[in-house]
Amino acid sequence: MPRYNPAEIEPRWQAYWEQNHSFATPETPAGKKRYVLDMFPYPSGDGLHVGHPEGYTATDIISRFARARGESVLHPMGFDAFGLPAEEHAIKTGEHPRVQTQKNIDNFTRQLKMLGFSYDWDRVLATTDEDYFRWTQWIFLVLYDTWFDSDAQKGRPIAELPIPAEVQSQGDAAIEAYRDSQRLAYQDDALVNWCQELGTVLANEEVIDGKSDRGGYPVKRIPLRQWMLRITAYAERLADGLDELNWPTGIKKLQTDWIGRSTGAEVDFYIGDAEHFDAWKTERAKNAFPAEAGEDALRVYTTRPDTLFGATYMVVSPEHPLVDRLTTAAQSEAVNAYREKASFKSDRERTEGDKVKTGVFTGSTAINPVNGEAIPIWVADYVLAGYGTGAIMAVPAHDERDFEFAKQFDLKVVPVVDPAADDPNRDAILAGEVCFAAQGRAINSGDFNGKTTDEVKTAVTAWLSESGQGSEAVNFKLRDWLFSRQRFWGEPFPILHELDENGEPTGVKRAVDAAELPVRLPDLKDYKPHGRPEPPLAKADDDWLYVTIDGKRYRRETNTMPQWAGSCWYYLRYIDPKNDQAMIDPEKEKQWMPVDLYVGGAEHAVLHLLYSRFWHKVLYDRGHVSTPEPFGRLVNQGMILGSPQYHMSDEDYQAAKADLDAKGICGDRVDDGDKASVILKQADGSDLSDDETEKRKGNTFLAGTDFKVLAKADKMSKSRGNVVNPDAVVRDYGADALRLYEMFMGPLEATKPWSMDGVGGVRNFLDRVWRMIIDQDADEIVLCDAITDDACDEDQLRTLHQTIRKVTEDTEAMSFNTAIARMMEFTNFFTRCEKRPRKAMKSFLILLSPYAPHLAEELWMLLGGEGCIAKAAWPEWDEAALVESSIEIPVQINGKIKAKINVAPDANKDQLIEIALADAKVSEQLAGKTIVKQIVVPGRLVNLVVK
Repeated sequence: MPRYNPAEIEPRWQAYWEQNHSFATPETPAGKKRYVLDMFPYPSGDGLHVGHPEGYTATDIISRFARARGESVLHPMGFDAFGLPAEEHAIKTGEHPRVQTQKNIDNFTRQLKMLGFSYDWDRVLATTDEDYFRWTQWIFLVLYDTWFDSDAQKGRPIAELPIPAEVQSQGDAAIEAYRDSQRLAYQDDALVNWCQELGTVLANEEVIDGKSDRGGYPVKRIPLRQWMLRITAYAERLADGLDELNWPTGIKKLQTDWIGRSTGAEVDFYIGDAEHFDAWKTERAKNAFPAEAGEDALRVYTTRPDTLFGATYMVVSPEHPLVDRLTTAAQSEAVNAYREKASFKSDRERTEGDKVKTGVFTGSTAINPVNGEAIPIWVADYVLAGYGTGAIMAVPAHDERDFEFAKQFDLKVVPVVDPAADDPNRDAILAGEVCFAAQGRAINSGDFNGKTTDEVKTAVTAWLSESGQGSEAVNFKLRDWLFSRQRFWGEPFPILHELDENGEPTGVKRAVDAAELPVRLPDLKDYKPHGRPEPPLAKADDDWLYVTIDGKRYRRETNTMPQWAGSCWYYLRYIDPKNDQAMIDPEKEKQWMPVDLYVGGAEHAVLHLLYSRFWHKVLYDRGHVSTPEPFGRLVNQGMILGSPQYHMSDEDYQAAKADLDAKGICGDRVDDGDKASVILKQADGSDLSDDETEKRKGNTFLAGTDFKVLAKADKMSKSRGNVVNPDAVVRDYGADALRLYEMFMGPLEATKPWSMDGVGGVRNFLDRVWRMIIDQDADEIVLCDAITDDACDEDQLRTLHQTIRKVTEDTEAMSFNTAIARMMEFTNFFTRCEKRPRKAMKSFLILLSPYAPHLAEELWMLLGGEGCIAKAAWPEWDEAALVESSIEIPVQINGKIKAKINVAPDANKDQLIEIALADAKVSEQLAGKTIVKQIVVPGRLVNLVVK
């Protein structure tokens, strides 16, 4: 019996597509183009699990669908291949990370090809390829060569930067230093995670609650010279550009919130000698509010300048550059001890709202500009150096964190906003016993008393501006992008640092000439940390590390770029992957950009998308790309969870452990949000089945016990033992069944639990499609006798064209589950037909081919289709064929159906009555009776009331 055998069919067609370059992309589109892009994967050692192909299947369906409709399609794949796991493997084994990375890429490639995805494999790339990261380094040099003109809201070449006269008068060194201070790529001191025991700097993801994830050693945050990208200069454009994008509303909000635009005021608090305060005020009033605070002021940003009269103390972060100056001798020991302790805390630990506030007084005060009062300056770790100015004015009456801190250290609370008279907490608020963060009317605010919050904001900001002690400001929560890593496995920076005759840096930097790119990674004897807080590339031999140009000696930059770098622009390189003269051919870029459909997980909603948009806008400003945004439409596929597993609480499991052991049931303890739970397992490690549980009174119990369990589907992970390998699914069911099931589970954007039973159900459908065309009783593969060259009858034609319309519209809308349901209905209908027209079968296979391409190719060939079905034209539906020539209407007598009549769909009431009365069965039922009422609903029914 010639059964459907995907294990034989699928590899054969995959080889055919590869040999014939079936999905090769034209260099430039002919006619309508569609650029369909997946967020490219990091090639981990674990390979794909069944959650990964969901988005890839969706884009593959759209790509195959668009090709069939005559569009030029660019559908590429590549690998975001730099990453920590490969370097960790290298540290352990001494093997170059490129070796393990390539093994992982090869495995990913095998799995992707196994699933029949129609990528143009001639365009495949990896961020670790030297001919790729050559252009990543080139883009960095573009960033390094660009400054942001805030008036024009545009990036411009650094050569066009206006140099102030006072800087020019100081000479070339001052001019170069000024340029460096304005570049989009610049260096600054930034905090890194230093682990003394491991002897290395750790990435944030390697630090858990202040300890290294490897070994659990203490991690200290120390300042280190780092490369930064001035993404904040583009904050306004990044926020405004979201309006024009066809992206999910939730993703836009996440990006908007991350950018965090707010309007308020910058305010300078005087911290110089008290006797010089009046002179400082006079000097400030003569001049505009300065760009820099200067040595005698502590600058803060606030969204509530109306509450300045309630600022009773200030707080600076432990890392603030003015801490040493502000700390008095008497407080030095306490401040230093506090800063050391804070350096071992993560940002999350420092800002968790439920933690008891900690801090220490510096011994210094600042003068509140609106009332002249001296207020104490504290150091506290709930203020972070990387947010705002690293300093705050604390208004405990109207800010929860400030209120908690003030209560902890018995600091003054002065209410300056009066809530509404009917506020139930008004008396406590005015007494300073309850914090009130909303708006109201000013009190304890001098001449501003009685004004509304908005009125006071405006008036105070104007006064600050007039006095030179403040200014209206737009601020962003977005911080500049810390762009360097103390790692080996990353793109080297194309920057040289000039050295003096003693081998010390002069501060002058030189970009590597573009013709000398790429700067390759050096060969190292090993990849182990050297025990110092500097990058591993500092271990390189001198012939790599040092360069002499025009008689000057330079030292290469030894930091490497973060993994984000390569993923910021890969969509451009796919268009022109083999170009060794430019990042991309300008004409090809104009023809293919922007990306029409970008599909990936919502976990990349902020950083990857924001960073890519930033790089793209810089390239746009500098004339290297033609579109202001890279991605037109964005779709986030939902997560595929593991199959439901039975959980017990950790407490219940421990109490029942002896009884569970006796039943041969063990448990895997997993973190489950804020608390742990235990997944019940058989002794062989398999999950409990439904048969081993029972339901009673709305709860689920372990069968034969009173042990309550909860069935829950979780994110796939090795620790939960719920990862499903696509290799096993393809082996048992076929790639087409896996593809079809993932699209049939529900809407693409929804979160869905995996079910092997569901895979089996979809495989049954594919078996029915096979039997609809192939004779299942023959000894070899032949068409079944029902296949005919006859034309469709009316019902068949209508079903075919209804299916064409439904599948076409739903595929375009990415409603894949409903398109599949319609194809199932088609199969059920035609399976019941004694004759199945060949032409209808071939049209159906074209509809099926984006979803189940291997089976569609095989049956297309057996039906005598010309060439490859991937090249076949998509069928069009005929509106006339959708209209039924007659419909069946029930005829009721006294509300009970007695007959059915065939009538024209547009038959009116009189025509329906005439046809119903002429029907033999109706006439028989009416014999000897009188019709007292006729009820007619055209197109629905006829009801005759008789007696």
